[in-house]
Amino acid sequence: MAAVLLPLSPVPLLGARDADAAVLAQPDRGADRAVVGGAAVRVADHPWAVALSSRALFGGTRSGQFCGGAVVGPRTVVTAAHCLSRETLGVAPEDVRDLRIITGRGDLRGTAGREVPVASVRVNPAYDSRTNSGDVAVLRLAAALPAGDAIRMAGHGDAAYAPGTAATVYGWGDVDGTGRHATSLRSARVKMIKDSSCARLYPGSADGTFDARSMVCAGLARGGRDACQGDSGGPLVARGRLVGLVSWGVGCGERGHPGVYTRISAVAGLVQEHRGDRGGADGT
Repeated sequence: MAAVLLPLSPVPLLGARDADAAVLAQPDRGADRAVVGGAAVRVADHPWAVALSSRALFGGTRSGQFCGGAVVGPRTVVTAAHCLSRETLGVAPEDVRDLRIITGRGDLRGTAGREVPVASVRVNPAYDSRTNSGDVAVLRLAAALPAGDAIRMAGHGDAAYAPGTAATVYGWGDVDGTGRHATSLRSARVKMIKDSSCARLYPGSADGTFDARSMVCAGLARGGRDACQGDSGGPLVARGRLVGLVSWGVGCGERGHPGVYTRISAVAGLVQEHRGDRGGADGT
């Protein structure tokens, strides 16, 4: 099936969760404070973390931010497919006329950095909104970003997916689960979770069904750190590689409900097929 081509686009949603077993019970060095349970970070140190924006749909107070994304090439950003759904946007994606990515803006209330129009959007044709499987979309930018802004995508068998590996999630979303959104980029440190543990926690419900072929979980045993509403599509990074995109979960930072992320290694082929550039950070 051909990918869906859209002129514009997306929205926010979740990430929440935390879980299980010995892997997550390992001691955690260094406490953060809020994404949920994280801390503010400098955008200059994480240039591949970008905000998706539409002032027409989401207002101008926070530059119209509604989702996150990750730069994987000078003209290519990846985000969550659900950010581009009619259900999320309230309108058909093709009716959004001011979709942009925002890069280099430390405070969304300001004007620093760049706002780059999105030329086109490719939604994964295999995305299943019922289970949340295959939750990815590829954005082609109208102008190039510096090549050094891109982050490398993890591939199949990457050691960054090993259970217990330290990871960090980034976003501008809800900082405490009450709808209070950040104005600056925040990050929270979590750990990669074993697929079998996540499958036990999310066997299937109205929220979604964990599928290790296209998803990966990350969180802490005690909860308290997670992505939340408004962080959807944002990057999960481990060992310097993009391993996931904020996709779904139950609540925000709740014990026993880790965040569920789109597994980047499973969708890298789609990204390569529809990227807006050649020779990106993924080595192609």
